[in-house]
Parts: sequence; structure tokens; C-alpha cells
Amino acid sequence: MRIHLIAAGTRMPGWVEEGFREYARRLPGECALQLTEIPLGKRTKNADIDRLRRHEGERMAAAIPKGALTVALEVTGRPWSTEQLSERLAQWLAEGRDMALLIGGPEGLDPEVSRRAEQQWSLSPLTLPHPLVRVVVAEQLYRAWTLLKGHPYHR
Repeated sequence: MRIHLIAAGTRMPGWVEEGFREYARRLPGECALQLTEIPLGKRTKNADIDRLRRHEGERMAAAIPKGALTVALEVTGRPWSTEQLSERLAQWLAEGRDMALLIGGPEGLDPEVSRRAEQQWSLSPLTLPHPLVRVVVAEQLYRAWTLLKGHPYHR
């Protein structure tokens, strides 16, 4: 199974790229984590944010691999504990489908893309900056995998 993290935004700060790479590197081939960045539309003072989000959403939808289980990261999604995420990861691995995790830009995901996702996951009721979400998701996937394998990382 491949996990495709499809995220709005490019040219992230070094600490974001480094943090994501570190946890992605730790995951085994059975649940390899791959990043696809979707360029953000230009945000100006008079920008039509809904139109920009819609275009970003269209590019995200086009990046989702055919047949992949799609999970939208949304503040209004279902919160999962680490143990629940580990159980879900076990189910996803058993299904054998690739999956796509979708992270929106500064204003969130396009509502149409979010609506089409099979699941919605909330990392927190807090609003997190979209670059930080990449690192948190990668770390939590690694933590969930170590929990499945009985690795001492999750104590």
C-alpha cells in the first residue's frame, strides 16, 4: 500500500521538509508515504479565495490515484486517538488499496473535494497551519505503524 499525502502548498520551510522526510523515511515499504504538493493560487488582497480553493481542489482531485481510499484532513472530521489510527492503519493495510490523505491550504480544502472523500479525519479541534499538518500526519502514521508492530516508540 502506498499512502499519498496530497497537500496544498509548495516551498515549505526547511523544518517542515525535514520533519516530513524523517517520518516518511522511517515507514516501511508496506505503507510507504509519498508527498504530492499542489501549488497554491496567488493570494492577493482582492483574490477570489473560493475560486482559488476550487482550482486547488481540482488539482488535488486529479492527483488522487485511481481506486485510492481518500481521507480528507478537516477540523470538522472525526478525531482518532493514536490507538484508533493504528486500528485504521491495520484495516487499510489489509484492504491493500492505496490511499490519499488530503491537506488543504490556508483556507482549508475545497468543499467539493472534502465532500467526495470517503473519510474525514480531524487531527485536533484547533486550527493548525497547513505546513505543520504534514509533519503531524507523517509522525502519527509512523507512531500508528510502530504500535501495530509492537515497537517501543509509542509508550
